[in-house]
Amino acid sequence: DLMNILIPPADIIHYSVIEAVNNRPQELLRQDILEAEAEAEQITGHRFTDEKYDPLPEKARLALLQLAQYFALKNGDESLLKGYKSEKLGDYSYTLSRSGGLVKPDVYKLLEEFILDYESVRFKVRPL
Repeated sequence: DLMNILIPPADIIHYSVIEAVNNRPQELLRQDILEAEAEAEQITGHRFTDEKYDPLPEKARLALLQLAQYFALKNGDESLLKGYKSEKLGDYSYTLSRSGGLVKPDVYKLLEEFILDYESVRFKVRPL
């Protein structure tokens, strides 16, 4: 049932230039999308299910695509377990952090305007 996720797996396949992501089974991509949605919910304080987010705003959609691609790589790439520092796939390369984990995309700026109660969140996130 794809109705309970905000973006379909086909959108990630269309967005991503990374073969490992494009070859990932749809059910696994669906799980990557759920992780991306949970991450976006943690940042914004809501799940984008309110009717004012239908259709999903482009910035929110892009943030979810970036996060879902990250989770698809993180969940599906055994080279991460081998500790490679960077990977080049065609013209696209991604870098791993020193700890050996994939660097999560910073989607805060894309999601910033959708944060509920923005003022109180801003004070928690940024030191004064």
